[in-house]
Amino acid sequence: MKHQEEYRDPAISKELIKMINEISKKPVRLMEVCGTHTMSIFRHGIRSVLPENITLLSGPGCPVCVTSQRDIDAFIELSKYPDTIIATFGDLMRVPGSISSLRQEHAKGRDIRMVYSPSDAVKLAYDNPDKKIIFPGVGFETTIPTIAISILMAAQKNIDNFFVYSAHKLVPPALEALTADNDTAIDGFILPGHVSIIIGTDAYRPFFEKHRVPCAVTGFEPVDILKGILRLIEMIEQDEPSLENEYKRAVTADGNKKALDIIDEVFQVVDTGWRGLGTIKNSGLEIKEKYKRYNARAEFDIQVPEYEVKKGCICGEILTGNKIPPDCALYKKVCTPVEPVGPCMVSTEGTCAAYFRFYK
Repeated sequence: MKHQEEYRDPAISKELIKMINEISKKPVRLMEVCGTHTMSIFRHGIRSVLPENITLLSGPGCPVCVTSQRDIDAFIELSKYPDTIIATFGDLMRVPGSISSLRQEHAKGRDIRMVYSPSDAVKLAYDNPDKKIIFPGVGFETTIPTIAISILMAAQKNIDNFFVYSAHKLVPPALEALTADNDTAIDGFILPGHVSIIIGTDAYRPFFEKHRVPCAVTGFEPVDILKGILRLIEMIEQDEPSLENEYKRAVTADGNKKALDIIDEVFQVVDTGWRGLGTIKNSGLEIKEKYKRYNARAEFDIQVPEYEVKKGCICGEILTGNKIPPDCALYKKVCTPVEPVGPCMVSTEGTCAAYFRFYK
C-alpha cells in the first residue's frame, strides 16, 4: 500500500512536472507503446500539465486495434462454419470487419460466446465434445503465455476439439517499423510496463543499440509515467540516449523466464501483418508443428475475400502517430464507441476511444 500511495502522491507528481518544465527546451515527440499507458495519460490529465513543446503520441499499443483486417474477417468467417463455437474476449465482438462483425454474426444466430480467459475456452471444448471451439488469439507478450498454457492444457487432457487462431503480435519488432517510417518522427519511446514484465528490458537492447533512440520502461501510476517522461527529456536535452527501466518494482532485465519458456514451447516466430504498419518481419507467432492439431489455420479452410478498406477511417495512421483522432472526418460524427467504424474506437485501450472519453 505504501508503494501504491507513493506512485500516486500529488506532491511527487507536482515536483516531477516542475522539473520537466524547467529542463525541457527542445520540441519533442514521445510515443507510448501501450494502450494502458494511453488511458492512464488521459485519465490523469498528463498531457495538460506538460510544456507545449512536448507532444505525446499514442502508438500501436492496443492489440485489437493492430489486428489486421484480414484476421478480423477470418474470425467472422470461422463463426459461419457448422458445429463451431467462437469463444472470444468481449472487446473483439464489436470490431468491424469488412462487411460484418462478431456481434452482428451473433445476432444472426452464430454461436459466439464471450469468455474471460483462454482456459474458459478449453473448458467449453471439454463440455461440448460435439462442437469445435475456436479461440481468436489476439494480444501481445502479456497475454500470449495464457494462450500457450491453454493449448498445453488441451494437449494434457487430450481435448481434440479446441483450436486457436494465432494473431499475436510482438512489441520490439513494431518499434523497428515505427522507427523506419519516414513519416513518423519519434524522439523517444515510453515502453510498455506489462509487456516488459514478461520480456524484460534486455529484449529492447538490440533495437536500442541499432537506433540509439531514448527509451524508458514505466509503470502506470502518474508518478511512474512522469518519471519516465522526465528521464526521456533528460536524455534528449543532454543528447545521451539510453535504455532505462523506471518500473523496477515489476520489471527486470531478463523478464519472466517461465512465461517465455512456455511461449517458446508452443509458438514460433513468423512475419505478420499489423493494421497501419503492414507486414513486419518476425513480429508474430504461429503454433508450432508439434501442436498443429490445435491450429485453427490448419484445421479450417479459411477463405477470406478481399475487401476495400473502409473509406474515411484513418485508424492505421493514428496507430503510427502520423495523425490524431480529431483529424479523422468520421470521429465523433459517425464513429463513436456505441457505433464504431474502426477498431481504434472499439477497445477501451484504443486511441480514438481514449480521445472520445477524455479529450475536450
